[in-house]
Amino acid sequence: MTARTHETLHLNAFLMATGHHVAGWRHPDASADGGLDIEHYRRLARTAEQGCFDAIFLSDTLAMLPGEPQALSRMARTEHFEPLTLLAALAATTRHIGLIATVTTSYNDVRSVAASFSSLQAISGNRCGWNLVTSSNAREAANFGREQHFAHAERYGLAERFRAQVQAHWAEQGGAPVQVLAGDSEAGRDFAARYAEVLFTARPSFESARSFYLDVKGRMAAHGRTPGQLKIMPGILPIIGDTASEAQERHEQLQALIQPEVGLSLLSDVAGGTDLSRYPLDGPLPELPLTESGRSRQQLLVEMAHAERLSIRQLYLRIARARGHLAVVGTATQIADQMEHWFRQYGADGFNVMPAWLPGGLDDFVQRVIPELQRRGLFRSHYTGQSLRERFGLAGPENVNEELVHG
Repeated sequence: MTARTHETLHLNAFLMATGHHVAGWRHPDASADGGLDIEHYRRLARTAEQGCFDAIFLSDTLAMLPGEPQALSRMARTEHFEPLTLLAALAATTRHIGLIATVTTSYNDVRSVAASFSSLQAISGNRCGWNLVTSSNAREAANFGREQHFAHAERYGLAERFRAQVQAHWAEQGGAPVQVLAGDSEAGRDFAARYAEVLFTARPSFESARSFYLDVKGRMAAHGRTPGQLKIMPGILPIIGDTASEAQERHEQLQALIQPEVGLSLLSDVAGGTDLSRYPLDGPLPELPLTESGRSRQQLLVEMAHAERLSIRQLYLRIARARGHLAVVGTATQIADQMEHWFRQYGADGFNVMPAWLPGGLDDFVQRVIPELQRRGLFRSHYTGQSLRERFGLAGPENVNEELVHG
C-alpha cells in the first residue's frame, strides 16, 4: 500500500473540562473550575474554530466515575455540563465548527435522543454528530434502577436496535447527524465497520494503529461500504515546547503534579473498576478479572504493563497523561512529523486532539502545530461547506436498514 500524498487529515478538539492529563487542573495557568464555566468553553470553542478544527468532541457519563471520593475530588473532571445542552450554547457562538456529543444507548430513550439531536442540528445548521457509546461505567446501572450493568454483548445488541430506531426517526425528518462511534473490542470493530462515519480509538503506537485501521476498514466491504465512508481518528495528547528539552520540562512539570491516590484511582477505573489499592505500588499489575466495563481499554493496559514490565506506579504515571492514547512530547515540528507519518502510512485519517491542560494546551496546538500542518498541505486553512458532514467529506446519511427499522 503506497503512502497517500494528496489528501488532508481531520482534527477534532476533544475538550475535557480542565484537560486530559489527570493533573492538568493543577497547572498554574489552568482553569481549574472550567467544567462548570460556560465562558471557559466559549473561549475554547472560539480557539478551536480559529484553528479550523472539524469539530468539538465531548464525552459524558451518567454516574460518578469509579474511585474513592477523596481521589475523585482531586481530578476536577467529575462535574461538567451535559454535552447536548453545552453544545447548543456553543452553536450560538460559533459559525463553522462541528459539535459532537456523546450519548449512551444503554440508559436513554430513543425518542428523546432523536429529538435532542434533531434540535441541535437545527440550532447549529447541520453541524452536529452523535458519538454513540455503550456505557462502560457500571455505576450507571444503579442510577436507572438496575441491580447489574448490562453484559458486554447485550450492550451491543441493544445499541444496534437503538441506533436503527433513532435513524428511522431522522429518516422521516430528513438529514441525520454524523454517526460517530468509539470502541476497540471485537464487537466494537464490527459495529464500526457497519455503521460508523467517524471512529474514535485509543492507539498508543503506530503499529497498533495501523493494524486497527486496516482491520476495521477491511471489514467494511462485507457490509456494502467503502473505506472512504469512515474516518478513523485516534486520540493524541500533545505537550509542546519551542525545543524538545522545553517540551520535556513541561511534561515533567505535569507528571510531578500527579497525586498517588489520584493516579491509582484512575488506573483502577481504566482497569475495569478493579481495586488496586491493596497491591504494592511498585509491584507488578495483578491478574485482572474480566468485567462488564471497558474491556478493550482494560486489555490495552494489560498488554502495555506486560510488554514493558511496568509496575502499578509506572503504569498509572503512563496513563495519567492520556489514559492509553498516544502522548507526544516535543516541538511543533516533531509532533507534526508523527501525525504526518500516521496519516500517510494509514494509521489514521485524522486525530482527536486531547489537550493536557486547558486553555493553554489547546492554545499551544492552534498557535504552533496547526500552522506546521498547514505549511505541509496536511490541513485546511479555511472552512468550506456548511455542514459537519461536508467537513468530513461524507456523503448524505446512509439508508437505514429496513429490517432493523421495521423488524
